[in-house]
Amino acid sequence: MTSPLPAFAAIVVAAGSGSRAGGAKQWRMLGGKPVIRWSVEALLTAGAEDLVVVVPPGADAEAAEALSGLSGWRLAQGGPTRADSVKSGLAILGGPGERPVLVHDAARPLLSAAVITRTLEALADADGALPALAVADSLRRGADGLMADPVERDGLWRAQTPQAFRYRTIVDAYAAWPADEAATDEATVVQRAGGRVRLVEGDPRLMKLTFPEDFAMAEALIPHQIRVGQGFDAHRWGPGSSVWLCGVEIAHDQTLIGHSDADAGLHALTDAVLGAMGDGDIGDHFPPTDPQWKGASSDRFLAHAVERLHARGGRLINVDVTLICERPKVKPHRQAMRERLAALLSLPLDAVSVKATTTEAMGFTGRGEGLAAQAIATIDLQA
Repeated sequence: MTSPLPAFAAIVVAAGSGSRAGGAKQWRMLGGKPVIRWSVEALLTAGAEDLVVVVPPGADAEAAEALSGLSGWRLAQGGPTRADSVKSGLAILGGPGERPVLVHDAARPLLSAAVITRTLEALADADGALPALAVADSLRRGADGLMADPVERDGLWRAQTPQAFRYRTIVDAYAAWPADEAATDEATVVQRAGGRVRLVEGDPRLMKLTFPEDFAMAEALIPHQIRVGQGFDAHRWGPGSSVWLCGVEIAHDQTLIGHSDADAGLHALTDAVLGAMGDGDIGDHFPPTDPQWKGASSDRFLAHAVERLHARGGRLINVDVTLICERPKVKPHRQAMRERLAALLSLPLDAVSVKATTTEAMGFTGRGEGLAAQAIATIDLQA
């Protein structure tokens, strides 16, 4: 049985300008949430008892927004170099001296619990530890676009973060580091001070976001699930002069009766999106007993469901709505409905289907007592 991890603290370094990635990469969205949030969530979930996030001066508001809803973290102001930012985080963090501290780059968002565990466990017989990957590609020196001598790759490793040290070890090592030299990383600082730094198995997914194209690669590495949700809704006919269907108002000699605008197509679609996420139904989010939704436009309900999907790092793939009624005739308005749904959902038109059918004069729709709608939504959601 694996021994429980010791109590540990962590520093997430997010104070760089990110100029090579197009600027401020720590606040950019990845998989539906800010880059910085990935690392903070991973460390807090793993059990960090204290976590300091180092951000650029004046970026407190951005950090608060990116980490909204999370607790157990506090801020430190970064400095002109990475080493200055780490030392700032260490000063805010404080002791005890024997407590393990993980120092992690926010630009490596796909941090797993397994890497955290391996890195902390390696401190049992070392002064520091870092995840690393053996270099697999053949290496060449080069100049002016021309190949020069090959480089022997045996014994070469690609260093990653988080890097782990006892608090006093890393603080003392930085105090001994020459002021006129730039420190590559904390492992180098501890090794220069005489410490033994152990290499542990890294993770290829723990890539560093450096260039704009790295974001597409990271998105592809995030585990995803394809899910399908379905929705159904029905409303009875009553006196009126128009009806709302799939966000389009159609002139008619009756209207659908409901607490909101009774748009059965949007109601069914909202339930389909919520159902695909396992997030309840439209009545849970917008109770018909609540007077604030009296006469409300149903596109607000659908927008709410989609916002909740995006907050979980998901996206809509396609939707399909079927309207079941004898009247009004849907076909003349079907293209307008598709275009309205595509705009509401930010989907291409060919990812939106609206169809209509009758029940051959059978049942409540066949007798003209009401209208029904059913919908299917396919989503891509983080696993």
